[in-house]
Amino acid sequence: MSKLYLVPTPIGNLKDMTFRAVEVLNEVDLILAEDTRTSGKLLKHFEISTQMQSHHMHNEHKTVDGLIEKLKSGFSIAIISDAGTPAISDPGFLLVRACVENGIEVDCLPGATAFVPALVNSGLPNDKFVFEGFLPVKKGRQTRLLSLAEETRTIIFYESPHKLNKTLGHFCEYFGEDRQLSVSRELTKLYEETIRGTAKQVLDHYKEKPPKGEIVICVAGKK
Repeated sequence: MSKLYLVPTPIGNLKDMTFRAVEVLNEVDLILAEDTRTSGKLLKHFEISTQMQSHHMHNEHKTVDGLIEKLKSGFSIAIISDAGTPAISDPGFLLVRACVENGIEVDCLPGATAFVPALVNSGLPNDKFVFEGFLPVKKGRQTRLLSLAEETRTIIFYESPHKLNKTLGHFCEYFGEDRQLSVSRELTKLYEETIRGTAKQVLDHYKEKPPKGEIVICVAGKK
């Protein structure tokens, strides 16, 4: 039966792979992987031999139509990203949308994603929140920050380590140096840490200790 599965993969600790995820990846006809080299190591670890095909932000617009035809012909396909849940700041949305438009069943498995543990660990209100993912690098960045400065819900961002201090500096400028936030990095890994404090305090910390690893920032909403 044709179906698209979105399968979360560990964000660091391989023990976070679910039994169901392994079962689905073994049973589908094709696995779409953001980076086949990275995913190849994961599949080898869990002794999964299903065929893989590259599916990433640079080719997903071109491959969607062909994948829909495969699904219509009876293929079952799973999509995985390098880490976490597909379509959350990763490829997946375009294919899901196309499946919905074509009446093809979509099944997203529960599993690893970075922003949920970061939000819960932050100590900031989590009854209501806004997930922003990555801020625009240049065009539209200032406009977005000005808009978010008035947001009253907790705001969640993804950031790369070499851009963290620049982003924290912008938070000081647009949100105020006293705005509470937390930075979680290397979640589920050996050197996992969460640093909490005002925007200025956290920026000063990372000026002294340059960060490494994947980063999630949770920012308190405006009071």
